[in-house]
Amino acid sequence: MPEGRSVAANARLIGAITFGSRILGLARESIAASAFGAGPVWSAFTIAFTIPNLFRKLFGEGALSAAFIPIYARLHATPGRERAAQRFAAQGTNLLVTTLAAITLTVEIVLISLILSGIGREDHRLAMGLTAIMLPYVVFVCGAAFLGGFLNVHGRFAAPAAASVLLNLCLIAAIGGCAVFFDLSLENERIRATYAVGGAVVVSGVLQVLLLWPSLKASGYRFLPTTGAWSRRTRQMVRIGLPVAFSAAVLQIGVLLDKGIAFFLAAEPDAVPGGWTPMAAGAAARLNWAQYVYQFPLGVFAIALATAVFPALARDAKFDAGRNDSFRQTLRRGIESAVFLGIPASLGLVLVATDAVRVLFERGRFTTEDTQLVATSVAVYSAAVWAFALQQIVNRAYYALQETTVPLRWAMYNLAINIVIELPLIWLLPRGWGEVGMPVGTFASFAIQSLWMMLLLNRRLGGIGLGQSIRPVAIMLLATGAMVAACWPIRWIGDDSTTWSALRLGVTMVTGAGVYFALTGATGVLRLPRRGK
Repeated sequence: MPEGRSVAANARLIGAITFGSRILGLARESIAASAFGAGPVWSAFTIAFTIPNLFRKLFGEGALSAAFIPIYARLHATPGRERAAQRFAAQGTNLLVTTLAAITLTVEIVLISLILSGIGREDHRLAMGLTAIMLPYVVFVCGAAFLGGFLNVHGRFAAPAAASVLLNLCLIAAIGGCAVFFDLSLENERIRATYAVGGAVVVSGVLQVLLLWPSLKASGYRFLPTTGAWSRRTRQMVRIGLPVAFSAAVLQIGVLLDKGIAFFLAAEPDAVPGGWTPMAAGAAARLNWAQYVYQFPLGVFAIALATAVFPALARDAKFDAGRNDSFRQTLRRGIESAVFLGIPASLGLVLVATDAVRVLFERGRFTTEDTQLVATSVAVYSAAVWAFALQQIVNRAYYALQETTVPLRWAMYNLAINIVIELPLIWLLPRGWGEVGMPVGTFASFAIQSLWMMLLLNRRLGGIGLGQSIRPVAIMLLATGAMVAACWPIRWIGDDSTTWSALRLGVTMVTGAGVYFALTGATGVLRLPRRGK
């Protein structure tokens, strides 16, 4: 793929591949919901799988990638520094793999010791056992994400974006196989099946690295095992990346904390003294499914756009970025693009939440009551899709400027706001509905964080021309209002059957997209940033 390809073209490519991956992901979660249901067994798997995902975002997509790409992009763009750039890439890989291998070994020892001690409830020990099985996935998936950053600088976005496809394919095959070879109506059989699915997670990590290898070779990457990992440039990368790591850690700890609270507080009434619990059994699994649904548009457009914009921002960022018109223009266009797709996605998901959850999940061991709880959480989470999309762009602008303390500070504020809001709601909401307090806290904290960080960045750069965005954003809001008005009556057609839900879902999506894009297209309100040199 040519390195001069435009940001818009790269965003479309990443979005298309990610869309396919997300479709497979929805199929995976739908199969899992039907086969395992929202009980303690799959909740344990959900908690365990969150651990390697935490490391992936922390080390792979987060700290080291955010620090690596600006340094490597500048080295690579400097004539005569190709060998130095190759050596730095190999050193960064060595540092990442060595660090993660040591962490993995240490955590494995701790987990095995806790399991052998017999501590905790049975489902808690199951979660620890599944974590131990899946933990090696950390090394492979973080390595793949880090190497994907190398390929992004070289204008190769397809292979890194497609890596997650392999995870979904492996898990679909594993869950489908478990449904055939295990009697999932029995709890002990479901437990055995989750261990098999955990093994498939590790296999997918190996395949993701292998998928990248041809593109790495074509881009000039060379694995140099004898190259020292602790060089001057890797020390610079770590120095820049540490605040990013802490920032990502705070956010991911917040995600893990939400699921952990749900996992520990949720129980069957007969398992709790007095028979009262703020959350019904399976709350962690239901929150995971709700998060997966609202994150669908984020993966399709927000992550794709931010991934495509970041290398351009990194190349344009200079000490005087406040006077760099190219940097500011790309940033402003990125913000407008995030809002352009984020606002209708937010309200659109709120409109279709119940129908989407029913069509995707309500079958097998997934009940009507589960649909009501998951759909409510989806609607609340979805109201903040625009904020998540905006934050992706703003964070990458700070990272491109190598200013990482602001995202770190605001990640900590985010966690504090989230906890202050959600903890009281867990107990104040009606019996069994406490899990909905988690999305409310998430919505409020991310809405505040994204807007305030954008305003701080605007001041830091001496203005990025936000005044020029008033008209297009106003048109986006009006078009979104028209979209909601056109789609609202569709909600009352038919009954609550899966067939009618699927019909309403399809009609609403077509109608909403048609109205919104027709109105915004008629005004020429937005074009994605096209700078991609």
